[in-house]
Amino acid sequence: MEHIEGATVAELAAMSLGAVRIFEKYGIDYCCGGKRRLEEACRRNGQDTEELLQELVAAFRSQPAPEYDWKSAPLGALIEHIVAVHHEYLRRELPAIQARLDKVYRVYNQRYGPTLEGLPEVYAELRAELEPHMQKEEAILFPAIRAIESAADSGKPLPNMPFGNIANPIRMMEAEHDHAGSALQKIREITRNFEAPDYACVTYRALMSGLAELEADLHMHIHLENNVLFRRADQLEATLFAAARQ
Repeated sequence: MEHIEGATVAELAAMSLGAVRIFEKYGIDYCCGGKRRLEEACRRNGQDTEELLQELVAAFRSQPAPEYDWKSAPLGALIEHIVAVHHEYLRRELPAIQARLDKVYRVYNQRYGPTLEGLPEVYAELRAELEPHMQKEEAILFPAIRAIESAADSGKPLPNMPFGNIANPIRMMEAEHDHAGSALQKIREITRNFEAPDYACVTYRALMSGLAELEADLHMHIHLENNVLFRRADQLEATLFAAARQ
């Protein structure tokens, strides 16, 4: 119990997929806002800390051994997972959600008056940032992290980076993650927690389901990067720098 109470939301999410599901159930941000202690996160969310603690303890006690422990797996393997699972998801689903949104917004505004006001603009901004964001990660940041891990594995010196140390591009990516988190929150507010009206057609309901799934996938995606990959890469580089000075 004590190690749970004293941990940050991000640390708990990194330890257990069950914790992730609980945070998603209560709308607690474990990716961009993951640096908060559990008590503070509950207070900000209006959630009873003791009730959440009981659920977390039960989740930790019942969870099976993880198939992959991303806190200790090779960084290259985690990068491959992020690209294959989360980047490919975005490349597939962002255009599909856009097509549904365009249709729903056009038809329902004509038939029923103002509908989902502001959603096209917020979604367009989110998509316009995510697509080049993934390209920058795959072309610049991820190869740099792989190079750091390769140096550590081979005992060779750290490669020269055009941007200095790895913390510099990480800060840029985290800032863009924060923007994405804010956009997701706006989308949730505009859609009233992804609620479809009684008269909604299949496309409208699919749009709400797609946006809810997008939020869940992006939360896990950002969590794996901010709280696992980036932290581990930064620590590994610092360790190699320290060893080189000795």
